[in-house]
Amino acid sequence: MTGSAASASPEALAFCFAGSRLLVRREGEGVPEVPTLLALDQRATVGPLPIGSLDGRACVVLALDGGLPPGLIPLGLRDLFPLWPEPLMGMAVRASEVLEWYRAHAFCGRCGTATVMHTTEMARVCPACGTLHFARISPAVITLVHRGRELLLARNHSFRPGFFALVAGFVEPGETLEEAVVREVREEVGIEVRELRYFGSQAWPFPSQLMVGFFASYASGEIRPQATEIAEARWFDRDRLPSPNDRPAPYSIAGRLIAAFLERG
Repeated sequence: MTGSAASASPEALAFCFAGSRLLVRREGEGVPEVPTLLALDQRATVGPLPIGSLDGRACVVLALDGGLPPGLIPLGLRDLFPLWPEPLMGMAVRASEVLEWYRAHAFCGRCGTATVMHTTEMARVCPACGTLHFARISPAVITLVHRGRELLLARNHSFRPGFFALVAGFVEPGETLEEAVVREVREEVGIEVRELRYFGSQAWPFPSQLMVGFFASYASGEIRPQATEIAEARWFDRDRLPSPNDRPAPYSIAGRLIAAFLERG
């Protein structure tokens, strides 16, 4: 399905990636229409792939290899989260995940044969064994554990010094979301939780996660950070949290969980 931007509708919005960065109009003012990318005819390495519509306009995703067209700049999706409205950001996330799927399944995971695009489904199909390869989304749970006025924050070894976040981890085969919450909190910080309450979810394209947020009440135990993953974990009073720059950003589901806890009074 590698092709040129010219094969897409001229009115379509083009979510075009250079590496992991999305080409946007200067100052993050949205994405270009397909005609802006016509000059990239020989540099489009993936696409255009249809990804749906936004406000009645078709949207496509492409990847390019080469120079940047005039008037467009490459920005990371994390940079765009605080700038764009949710519908536009949602389509950018979808574009990123479709592109990741397209590249990740160029060959069949069962027999190794090069795959081709399915004629009617958004899937890659193996011409040798017939296996269909759809986009894979990895569910992960993220949990705000609270104890009265306090909430639990942890610092992963990969975080910069002083930055704290919520406990999170991937759902394992055979688990429910609730079981994953209990296991992850127990494994990462050594405590038990109860009274789980679903908060919300967020598509997280790094590269293809679905983050599912929960509140959980402290039940028992003392904090014992998992040595291989957690550098530090402790209780923070609601009035003595790390500064906004040292905790998850407001656009993330972790940031929204913290904001909702603080708003409860």
